[in-house]
Amino acid sequence: MHVLLLKEPRDGESGLDPYIKELASHGHKATLIPVLSFKFVALNTLSDKLFQPEKHGGLIFTSPRAVEAVKMCLEAEERSEEWTKSVKDKWNKKSIYVVGKATAALVQSLGLNPLGEDTGTAEVLSRVIIEREDTNIPPLFFPCGSIKREVLPTALRENGVPLETLTVYQTAEHPDLEKNLKNYYTEQGVPASVAFFSPSGVKFCLEVVRRLSGEQLAQIKFAAIGPTTQDAMTAEGLCVACAAEKPTAEHLAAAIAKALQ
Repeated sequence: MHVLLLKEPRDGESGLDPYIKELASHGHKATLIPVLSFKFVALNTLSDKLFQPEKHGGLIFTSPRAVEAVKMCLEAEERSEEWTKSVKDKWNKKSIYVVGKATAALVQSLGLNPLGEDTGTAEVLSRVIIEREDTNIPPLFFPCGSIKREVLPTALRENGVPLETLTVYQTAEHPDLEKNLKNYYTEQGVPASVAFFSPSGVKFCLEVVRRLSGEQLAQIKFAAIGPTTQDAMTAEGLCVACAAEKPTAEHLAAAIAKALQ
């Protein structure tokens, strides 16, 4: 059956996207349509902070994009050598917190040792940080996107853990989103399942998906990558058929396959 995945392709991954591969192993044909476009901002400020590890108590990354921004700083300023020789080791003496496997893998590619890749959500990660960190540390540095949720900053603030955030990318709707969705529906028809990967995805796509699906909307099995996205879908009045137990290709594919049985 046809499954529509409303997500960005994984950066730097050659070959087939893991979600397409996993769904194929269950006998389903998946198609990716990118929902978001990203613009990096404040990279000079980010660069300054990255090279002053002594001013911070550790790092927090909750998205692959934030790690991409760090990579861009190191490449743009040709400071990779300085980073590799001394700076990354100073950071590694502190805690580098991450949400999810994709972000953890990118953090490792910077030579950093991530903590918390199994947390899966900002809520769970914030509990880990609060348990581990003292309130008298220098602020943890959190490079993030323009539409980050306030869950993590609020939890840390309420528990007195110092935090400094910096917006390093802005998120907007992908310029070709509507055109790509229309083409998909023209060529493939109404999909058996549609998977959302972020609250922004729900915000930008749902109206178009509703319009294109028409009367057949009720037959679509809607899937969510995790609890935050599921809440956003439910808030829009969507009936969520399944959610991934953990935010991985395996778990989502298994949930969709079960829902489509």
